Amino acid sequence: MSGDPARDDARKRFWDQATVETLPDGFAVLLDGRTVRLPGGTALCVRSAALATALAAEWQAAGGSKGGVFTPADLPLTRIAGTMLERIAPDRSATVAVLAGYAGGDLLCYRVRTPALLVERQRQEWDPWLDWLRVRYGISLTVTEGVMPIAQSEEALGAVRAVLDALSDGALAALGVAVPALGSLVLGLALAEGRLTAEQATACATLDERTQMELWGHDAQQAERLSRLEWDVRDAETFLHLVNES
Repeated sequence: MSGDPARDDARKRFWDQATVETLPDGFAVLLDGRTVRLPGGTALCVRSAALATALAAEWQAAGGSKGGVFTPADLPLTRIAGTMLERIAPDRSATVAVLAGYAGGDLLCYRVRTPALLVERQRQEWDPWLDWLRVRYGISLTVTEGVMPIAQSEEALGAVRAVLDALSDGALAALGVAVPALGSLVLGLALAEGRLTAEQATACATLDERTQMELWGHDAQQAERLSRLEWDVRDAETFLHLVNES
């Protein structure tokens, strides 16, 4: 074994061309004329032509050419589409429950006591999004100092679940990537509504880490982790845009 999880999952490319086929119920991605099948056996067929084109493009790029090596990391949109088709479409309840759980411990609700610079930045950058949640959805989340868990009201959590229930399968799939990366359902919802870009949402979610590096010096490992986080959120943002295109 290589010791690198990404390379341990490497596979050999077996196709020459990835294309899109228009079907009565959507747009299917084909590899050398054969429909791509997801791990559960479902055809990779979506309702958005723009999304199908992007899916085919990432399959065309994966591995470079026939015989090349690729990993699942080369197919981020396919991974999100697979979640939408095989996990969310059959039963949305589990995904809604998981995402709603993030509201119970939302990053924006946990504030520091020191240093003063970070205290002020959290107030300036995080309060507006809790205010937005309250105005947009009528949901008020409680804020605390420190890391000890606090219980949000059942009323607030119930309202969060109602918001998530109203979202499309595609939006839930994208949030399934963005929300864990950001640690915040609030920022995820703002991203889904186009109120925040992936870059802005990531900057807001990584305020603590960025401020610590500013105060104590650059941390290469931390910087790499934040970069990977932003790529995940960008993938979710791209999927949101494409899945909503007719």
